[in-house]
Amino acid sequence: TVQGGALKGGRQITSAAFSPDGKLVLSASADCTARIWSTQSGELVHTLSGHRRHLRSGAFSPDGALAVTASDDLTAKIWNVESGDCLYTLQGHSSEVSSAVFS
Repeated sequence: TVQGGALKGGRQITSAAFSPDGKLVLSASADCTARIWSTQSGELVHTLSGHRRHLRSGAFSPDGALAVTASDDLTAKIWNVESGDCLYTLQGHSSEVSSAVFS
């Protein structure tokens, strides 16, 4: 939850990004999850689980329909923001994925 203006949940937050419309925040965490939060209510909307190691970053697509996460597990994942489902796992990296963004 958002307490005193701070996101609470999971271990160390490594990255946070606003959705294009400003209604959501995506946080990436050292606990192997990302979380999508409502900026209006402060409530947790989705926990994005599936990475096996520390997350480094997360970002929304320009239309806000998708999110991408980057992890030390050598993958990036594409997520459906509305459902919280993982759509794709991008594999084949030879080292940690430190950042991922949409263009």
